[in-house]
Amino acid sequence: MESSRALVAIRLLHTVVWALIAGCIVALPFAAWMRNFDWAMALTAVVLAECGVLAFNRGRCPLTGVAARYTDERVDNFDIYLPVWIARHNKIIFGVLFLVGEAVVLWRWLA
Repeated sequence: MESSRALVAIRLLHTVVWALIAGCIVALPFAAWMRNFDWAMALTAVVLAECGVLAFNRGRCPLTGVAARYTDERVDNFDIYLPVWIARHNKIIFGVLFLVGEAVVLWRWLA
C-alpha cells in the first residue's frame, strides 16, 4: 500500500512539473506577440533549464527513475498522469511547439 501512495505522489509531482514546462512553451509565443521580451526570456530560460536536466539524465526525467522503484509497469505514462499518446510523443510535440514559439519571439523582436 505504501508503494502505491509513493507512486501516486511521484506521478502527481511529475504531472505538475510537466504542466509548468508545457505552460511555459504555450505561453512563449503569446509573450512574444505582446512584445514582452522579458517574459519570453524567462519562459525560454525555464524550458532550457528543463532541457538541461533531461540532457544530464540521458533524455529522461529524473522522476521516471524514482517512479520505477515503485512499480514494474513500463508503459509510456507509468510515471505521469498523461494520456499514453502524449507521454509517448511529448518531446516531439513540445519540442516543435517550443521552436515555433522561439521563431515567433525572433520574428517579433526583429520586426
